Formats: sequence, structure tokens, C-alpha cells
Amino acid sequence: MSETHDHSHDHSHGHSHDHPTHTHDGKPIQEDPLPSLEAQILEASVRELLIEKGVISSDDVRRAIDQVESRTPALGAKIVARAWDDPEFKEKLMSDSDEALMAFGIDMRPTELCVVENTDEVHNMVVCTLCSCYPRPVLGIPPAWYKRRDYRSRAVREPRAVLREFGTDIPEQKQVRVHDSNADLRYLVLPQRPDGTDGWDQEKLARLVTRDAMIGVSDVLAPADIDD
Repeated sequence: MSETHDHSHDHSHGHSHDHPTHTHDGKPIQEDPLPSLEAQILEASVRELLIEKGVISSDDVRRAIDQVESRTPALGAKIVARAWDDPEFKEKLMSDSDEALMAFGIDMRPTELCVVENTDEVHNMVVCTLCSCYPRPVLGIPPAWYKRRDYRSRAVREPRAVLREFGTDIPEQKQVRVHDSNADLRYLVLPQRPDGTDGWDQEKLARLVTRDAMIGVSDVLAPADIDD
């Protein structure tokens, strides 16, 4: 069994090593509580001060909020569904994702997006060990657990244990590759297309794709789990 921890876009140049077995006696990965009242008061105070000083306007704030809220994992699901259904698009997505994403009106600059594909031999998962770098233009706001220190540290040390806590049990014969995002590079997992979806259109395929599947901590939904 081996797990690979990638830091680079060119995966053939990433380093790999066998991770020793770790035990974990802490709590499973879970959502953090909502921001404290102090944090909310601080945010409001800073925002109001910047508006008062003319650094930003109320319209700037509203536009920024609208832009953030418009980005959801549903967009990433559409990208995955098209890659499943369109071999030419998939080839472009894997080789030059930034150009491929232009078809969806997504501009990743100044960062770069690397798409990694799950196969029968390899399962990929994504983490940011230093902070919470995340492909927001594709997936929106990261889940709270993605930013937790225990996920960020344990994902690279004991990825199979972390995956099991998400209900994802990877066979021993399948390699787990952990991709470490950074300020310049983001990752998106292209899950495997489920069996039994031949003839499905892209809209229906997209309904199978979850946010967690595109981070790599879970599988896509089974075809039987969605309504016709």
C-alpha cells in the first residue's frame, strides 16, 4: 500500500513515499461551529470603517457577496458531467484546464487548476496543508472541515483513515494520492463515471456529482440515488 503526496502540477515530478500506519484517538473530521459573535462584530466594524473611509462602497460589498454566492459546487458538477460525456472536452480539461474552463466562463487567473482523475488503480484527494487554498471559482466556498487543522494534517499522514471517516473505504490494492494545494495551484478531482449511466445527458449526470466527490473524500452518488 502506498499513498502519494503531490506538490507539483507535473505529477511525474512529484515525490512519493510510503506513509506509516497511524492511529488516531481524536474526534472524526467534522464541521466547525459558526463564527463567534466577536468575529461577526469585528467583520462588521472593519467593513463599516472601510466604507466610511471611502476605500470601498456598499455596492462593492453587495457585488462581492453576490459573486461569492453565485459560485457553488453545481458548476463543478457540470464540468465533471461534460468531461464524462465529451471525450474531446475531457482531454482538454486534463491537459489545459484553464482553457477548457473558459467554456464555462471561468477564469482561474492568477491561480492554475490541475484536474486529477480517479481510476480503477488510483483514488485522488485534495488538501491544503498550510491554509485553505481551494478552487473557489469552480466549487464556491470551501466546507468548514476543509479548513480544520486536523483534516489538513491527517489527510497527508493517514489518508485512508480520513477517507473512512467520510464513509469512503478504498481497497488496499488501490493507491491513494494526496494533492496539496498552494497559493498558485488548485486541484479538482474528476471522479469515475458510475456504471449504469449510459445514455444519460449531462444535466442528469451532473446530479450524481457532489462537492465532496470533487475534493476526493467521497464517491459520486449511485444512479439509483437520484430521481428520474
